[in-house]
Amino acid sequence: MDNILAAAQIIAAARRGRVPLNSLDAAVAPHDEAEGYQIQRAVHDLLLPQFGAMVGYKIGCTSAVMQQYLGIPHPCGGGVFAKGVHDSGAQLAAADFVRVGVECEIAVKLARDMPPSEAPFTAEWVAEAIEAYFPAIEIVDDRYVNWETMGAPTLVADDFFAAGCVLGEPVSRTKAPDLRAVTGRAIINGKEAGQGTGADVLGHPHNALAWLANHLASEGKGLHAGQIVLTGSLVKTVWLNAGDKVTMELSGLGNVSVTFA
Repeated sequence: MDNILAAAQIIAAARRGRVPLNSLDAAVAPHDEAEGYQIQRAVHDLLLPQFGAMVGYKIGCTSAVMQQYLGIPHPCGGGVFAKGVHDSGAQLAAADFVRVGVECEIAVKLARDMPPSEAPFTAEWVAEAIEAYFPAIEIVDDRYVNWETMGAPTLVADDFFAAGCVLGEPVSRTKAPDLRAVTGRAIINGKEAGQGTGADVLGHPHNALAWLANHLASEGKGLHAGQIVLTGSLVKTVWLNAGDKVTMELSGLGNVSVTFA
């Protein structure tokens, strides 16, 4: 058994059992982020039977506030599984996560494929491939004994905290506001817990989408029509307690909410 599969099996077993992951043994831990992404793909294959099909991606560390918080100065990608996608108003169980958190995001749904043969992608190019935008809550899970010591390659291998999302009503591309000017507010139990703008996401969320498309193309992979992409948080992660009610307000895109019972 090679190290990639060995690491993936450890990560997948921890995810399935909701057991906090300790740092991987040096023999199987990814040496760099490229190896982390190889492990991530193996993790996806192992989790498909339980979590459903891969329906898209999340992009982490696309804003200065998140790069500073996590100590990682560039974007990182992770997968989104079908069973992790919920409609606004959902009630989820806090016990289904190790330590659940939320982020305020602009999500996109793709209207067309972006095959690797069409790289390099620009923000202008990917804008044309978008069908609609959503106000979104990314659900993240601190699945670690101590995430600060895990290192970016291992966090990437484990989908970079990804644990699902909650989507509001779609806004078609032709009716969407200027995303740079969108203000996002994280409201927990009626109190604001963070605020940011679309411009905080690499200058424009389309820049984040272009980064993802180019990252996947470098691995010989592409994005596909119908996939959902979470472009990165406008606010610093908010960690929750059982019973918390979360609303994200995104000006011009609408609101989205979830309760963790």
